[in-house]
Amino acid sequence: MRLVDVHFGGSPEQIGVYVVETGDGLALFDCGPSSTLPGLEAGLAEHGLAVTDIRHLLLSHIHLDHAGGAGVLVRRHPGLTVWVSEIGAPHLVDPSRLERSARRLYGDLFDERWGELAPVPESNLRIAAGDVLGWESFATQGHASHHISYFMNGTLLSGDAAGVRLPGTGYVLPVSPPPDVDVDAWHRTASAIRARDPERLALIHFGVHEDVSAHLDRLESELDRWAARVRSGMDQDAFVAAARADAGDHADRYDRVAPFWQSFAGMKRYCDTHPAA
Repeated sequence: MRLVDVHFGGSPEQIGVYVVETGDGLALFDCGPSSTLPGLEAGLAEHGLAVTDIRHLLLSHIHLDHAGGAGVLVRRHPGLTVWVSEIGAPHLVDPSRLERSARRLYGDLFDERWGELAPVPESNLRIAAGDVLGWESFATQGHASHHISYFMNGTLLSGDAAGVRLPGTGYVLPVSPPPDVDVDAWHRTASAIRARDPERLALIHFGVHEDVSAHLDRLESELDRWAARVRSGMDQDAFVAAARADAGDHADRYDRVAPFWQSFAGMKRYCDTHPAA
């Protein structure tokens, strides 16, 4: 497994994708947005690889920081097979709804931040369910309804299912953007991950972490803490201030990767639509 830092926004340790072995050659786990494709190509070159050496793209979910570059990548490498959840597949074939939603959120910053959002031809798509080229794919909902992870030989390619944890820190951020964060489903995901007893978690944000049990404990405790804060009536400003205090000296780094205000919006939507028992 080889980590490739795509230098999102020109900064290191924000988005890192992985080159992994499969039963049918090399695969890339997530690809980042198309704005980072130059960084992806440079990172692959450091490992002696080109985009055309990659046979498969294993996607965790269709959020732009993970899969936004898939269409442009296929255009450059038409032989690439893209694996995605059944729920996510239609949005890769026609990403117009994703783009409209993201442009409303980011406005003039969209193009610089994400770059082109191109469709993936349906002929390049495969549905990831069960065995995928020797990796076990399974639903890991909570962060998003269309999220899946891949497991083999002690390694979990987790996407955002295990949250955000930056190198050199112990804080695990349960990144919770709208529209379909689900706290209960995320706890079920944590249980499903624990049941597989992984030795390492490969996070897109960022790096490989081997203290799996402690990491998942922190993820679940922070998830419940965030939900409790929103249910208590915290507004966005108070929530962001509390989350920044949790992250301590690393708050700015986390906020660049996973803006706290977006997680408030997602958690607020969840709490409003799922009243406490």
